[in-house]
Amino acid sequence: MSGIVLAQDNFGVRGDLSAKDLARVRAVTAPTTDFSKAEKFENMQAGAATTKKVVDANVYSHFQANLSFAQQADFGVGDALFRKLWISAPSSTQASDGLGPLFNSRACQSCHVKDGRGHAPSPDEVAESMFLRLSVPPGDKDTRQSLDGIFAGEVGDPTYGTQLQNFAVGGLSAEGRMAIDYTDLPETLGDGSVLTLRNPHYSVSDLGYGAMADNVMLSPRVAPPMIGLGLVEQIPAEDILVHADPADSDSDGISGKANYTIEPVSQTVMLGRFGWKAGMATIRSQAAAAFAGDIGIATPLVNKPFGDCTSNQAACLAMPTGEQVRLGVSEAPDPVLDMVTAYSQTLGVPERRKVDDPQVLLGKQAFYQAGCASCHVPKFVTSRDADSAHKFQLIWPYSDFLLHDMGEGLADHRPEGLADGYEWRTPPLWGIGLSETVAGQEQFLHDGRARSLSEAILWHGGEGQVARDNFAKLSASTRDDLIAFLESL
Repeated sequence: MSGIVLAQDNFGVRGDLSAKDLARVRAVTAPTTDFSKAEKFENMQAGAATTKKVVDANVYSHFQANLSFAQQADFGVGDALFRKLWISAPSSTQASDGLGPLFNSRACQSCHVKDGRGHAPSPDEVAESMFLRLSVPPGDKDTRQSLDGIFAGEVGDPTYGTQLQNFAVGGLSAEGRMAIDYTDLPETLGDGSVLTLRNPHYSVSDLGYGAMADNVMLSPRVAPPMIGLGLVEQIPAEDILVHADPADSDSDGISGKANYTIEPVSQTVMLGRFGWKAGMATIRSQAAAAFAGDIGIATPLVNKPFGDCTSNQAACLAMPTGEQVRLGVSEAPDPVLDMVTAYSQTLGVPERRKVDDPQVLLGKQAFYQAGCASCHVPKFVTSRDADSAHKFQLIWPYSDFLLHDMGEGLADHRPEGLADGYEWRTPPLWGIGLSETVAGQEQFLHDGRARSLSEAILWHGGEGQVARDNFAKLSASTRDDLIAFLESL
């Protein structure tokens, strides 16, 4: 299959490294067996890119510590564009119009609040940092792009497209409203204590354009944190693929499967590493898809001035767009997409806290012994061929960036690329201990159902079931240690 790099041995083969450097990388990224003290450079979880700013609500929003002055200036422009509120066309502010006509948010920052994760809406709130993905099973008219047996994207609902848009510009009806009903799900832990999970059930109300397809599939998604994305982009594919074991050949119960997609610029098949199901290969393509799908803004990469409007939404397609020929191709020409991409690539990761704390070290040991590090792989070294801000850095994202079957409890029963309805990409854990500091609340997993790290762990099933059960069997003090470790990240 052209465009796909396959792992060659247990360590992978990296064309960017000499034999000497490869040996160094193998040694430094090997799992630790010494939990008596912190590992060397463990506090610098993004290498030289790690930020050491004051820990407050803006701790996710700082640029990497190793940027040049020119890169810092670009970061500032990108930051402004990331926060920019788009408005509907026509407008006298022609560089800012083109919103929608249907949309989920008016700005990137509105979904990724303070560059952090989104949240599920309260009963009286219209969702803005969470939305429903929509699709139907591919049929005779499969509209997906394909290359070398890989299919990119999904087949949207014939009327509502690939995403439920709960806002619209003036004079147009929104598509509908996501409704969530929670039921309590008590879980008894090994020591007899009970933790109540909330089990969500999703539906759509107030449909503005008629019924959805009978076979429509819904998948809730909260916006993920933005930190460290540029470093993740520079992890060599070989070092991700060495952790893949789709047939579980070692019989450890953990498979791990790569997702692949078609990269829109090069038109080649590439490893997916971004998004809840690893459906995007690059930050630029992820940003362009979000502009079109979330805000309804066309970019040169995804030039859809009507956003996710479908041919069955004539009123939407009759609305004006924000295209201005004198400003460049599309509503957000290349300079806009370039700067937002650069911003997204250079957001720093906060420094670890309490790496030498005895409780944190005990919690780290419990994390490893429970089996969590099988999927939440602690360390990687980025490519020597990367740009100066991301080059050859030891980073600690705690993810293998692969797909794993997470069981019925977390299943959305909706495929995406090679991911089936039970599989999710392992989310990075770096910065997770600062989620409440940034957002004022804790909501984890792809739909924000987990209100604490303990709840998030207890939702693990499928390949995560053994680690979940090991956590549940721990004494209360050891569980506290493990959570303290996660909170230090």
